[in-house]
Amino acid sequence: MPNTPTAKKALRQSAKNRLLNRSQRSALRTAIKKARVAAGGTDAAAAEQAYREVTKKLDQAAAKNLIHKNAAARTKSRLAKLISKKPTA
Repeated sequence: MPNTPTAKKALRQSAKNRLLNRSQRSALRTAIKKARVAAGGTDAAAAEQAYREVTKKLDQAAAKNLIHKNAAARTKSRLAKLISKKPTA
């Protein structure tokens, strides 16, 4: 239990930030899953659109230090590789 006023404020801030970070990280994971599903589907245009959206979200998350920049780059690379394997029909 915090004793000083600054420690109490820090506890409030960390609780608030934890909730924000959890929701943003969850939204990011959902977007990544949607892109993976789209990459496995038959519609190449939908896969490309999902990849563009998740790339933007990954870059924003890395800029806000929600995830590491190398983790964002690695995820983007893996998704791009997955989508490029797809035959364009």
